[in-house]
Amino acid sequence: MARLYADEHFPRIVSESLRTMGHDVLTVKEAGNANLGIPDPEVLAFAVSKDRAVLTLNRHDFIRLHRLQNDHAGIIVCRDDRDRNRLATRINEAISAEENLRGKLIRVIRPSK
Repeated sequence: MARLYADEHFPRIVSESLRTMGHDVLTVKEAGNANLGIPDPEVLAFAVSKDRAVLTLNRHDFIRLHRLQNDHAGIIVCRDDRDRNRLATRINEAISAEENLRGKLIRVIRPSK
C-alpha cells in the first residue's frame, strides 16, 4: 500500500480510515510539523525526504508545485467531502489503481449528487 504524508489541513479521520485500509499515513502533527505554517514547497520537500506522497485538500497550490517539480513520491489532491468515509474510499480506490505514485498527480474529485 501507499506511504502518505497528510498535510496540515487534511482531515485526521480520513487519515485514520486510510490506515485501516492498509496505507502508511504520517500526519503533520505526528511529524512534529503542526501549527508551524510551513510553506507548501517545504511540505513537498519534507514528503520527498521521507519518500511519501503528499495528501492534500490544497489542490491549486500542489498542482502548481507538481508542474514545477514532478520529481516526488506522488501528490494526491482531493476535493473536500463532508462524508469522510466516502472521501477515504475514493482516495483508496484512486491510489490502489496505480502501480506506482512516483512523479504522479492524482486528482480525487467529489462525486456529483
